[in-house]
Amino acid sequence: MFINRNQLFNEILGNFLERFADVEAIIVSDIEGLVIAGEKRKDIDVEIVSVLTTLINPILERIRNDFSFKKFGTAAFDTDEYRLFFVTIDEERILSIIFNSMASVEKVAPYTYFLAEKSAQILNAQAGDSIQLAIPDFDNEAVRHEKLKASICQSEFIESGKYAFKFVIVGDHTVGKTSLIRQFVERKFSHDYRATIGLNILAHNFDFQGNEIGVQLWDIGAQQYFKRFRKIYYTGAEAAFIVFDLTKRESFENIKSWYKEISKLIEEKDIPIVVIGNKSDLTEQRLISTEEGEELAKSLSENGSSYIETSALTGNNVKDAFELIAYHYIVKSKKKEKDRIKDGLIEAIYSALKELIILELTFISYSMSWNPGFHTILDIEKLGDFSKIKDSSEEKLYTYKNGVILSSYLYDKFNLSNSDGVFCIFDARDKEHIDPNWKEILIQIIQKIRKKRAIIVGVRVSDDKSWSQLMEEFVIDQDLEEKVVSIVFLKIGSDYREKIYDYLKLMLNAIVNTRNLK
Repeated sequence: MFINRNQLFNEILGNFLERFADVEAIIVSDIEGLVIAGEKRKDIDVEIVSVLTTLINPILERIRNDFSFKKFGTAAFDTDEYRLFFVTIDEERILSIIFNSMASVEKVAPYTYFLAEKSAQILNAQAGDSIQLAIPDFDNEAVRHEKLKASICQSEFIESGKYAFKFVIVGDHTVGKTSLIRQFVERKFSHDYRATIGLNILAHNFDFQGNEIGVQLWDIGAQQYFKRFRKIYYTGAEAAFIVFDLTKRESFENIKSWYKEISKLIEEKDIPIVVIGNKSDLTEQRLISTEEGEELAKSLSENGSSYIETSALTGNNVKDAFELIAYHYIVKSKKKEKDRIKDGLIEAIYSALKELIILELTFISYSMSWNPGFHTILDIEKLGDFSKIKDSSEEKLYTYKNGVILSSYLYDKFNLSNSDGVFCIFDARDKEHIDPNWKEILIQIIQKIRKKRAIIVGVRVSDDKSWSQLMEEFVIDQDLEEKVVSIVFLKIGSDYREKIYDYLKLMLNAIVNTRNLK
């Protein structure tokens, strides 16, 4: 299959120019100054830049000699009109970035190494290779990460969904990070080794248990020079892989250093981390046992890290390593977020108890089996055990030792003599107008509850129904004038499972604030 390198260069260099307004031109040339590929924004003398490339090469050569691979170096200098930044792609070729004189090179620098890596891939591409040319957005990764967490917590994994993850892959030189990624994404193995220049990103989509999973695999170069950019590259990562070579003990011993770096530079703590022992096919050269790998992975954190052995050559366990961590992240994130939300509700309950000593909450609904506020509090184990004082099909009264009292009723019979707050739900999912009886039920609640108490009215509606139209039909201002009662209307939609905690916290705040009214 013919590889159109010019087309690939035109696309990625064009994308880069479009992305960064301060970049005036980009040139890929050899050490003699011969232009291999280039794109420019306006009248820049490409020939002059090529000459500068040949002049700067001795400096780059000296820099390269400071690196263990003797292949990589960078240099920069300013002219009256431009700022020039050079990155060696390999021993023979150089990437030149021409900025305007006022540009901030540091801001674009992390992207230039990504561009150098992609340029190397294009130059070394063989028939059948897949090269992904999308320019990443480092600044947007934190926002994307928070949106992902929110979408995970608002959905059930047993239902089909779409998730987009960022996984970072780190480890020493020559352990096979890039080969593992290519085996997963392209189902192929390359015997030609080339060190990653700073950063390579490959995207891949797959189906997992009926869910559409999209992953971006960030292959981060091991050179010490790139360490100053790794915090940028790590931002927003949902999980990390630390890869070592089963035939090289030094790469195994360096796992702790990589783990320490990840823990320091990734803001979200306790992300899933998988330690991968690669090259399991080299059984006779193997120096690290499975037991050693498992033991080290467990020792990295209190919860331990997962351990798996793979072969980028044969593909053994590669698919499982990348796919299962997505599932583990979803499950872990859901539990972590639900625990956080639940803890927030518990804190609100105890804060109300501190003010009131005894806290009695009443829940009224059209069905005893569908009363989400009542059942949500009952499911909170940290509140302790409760005693069932009454437990019939029409009335439930449960008490806790800490002073919480929960009661649940249907519309036609409820006792509010000691209630501090009422949460009443009406079901309007199949209605264009409210049921005439609902207004009467609400008036009875207002009349029966004591002064300076709170009422939450939840109206359950379909997504296609007009919430505002239904609210206009609840006119109760005259009845509220006769009693100091706080009343709040809520829209109960299909996302009530996630929002019920917020609804209950709103109820508790309303109870305390209304009680303190003068």
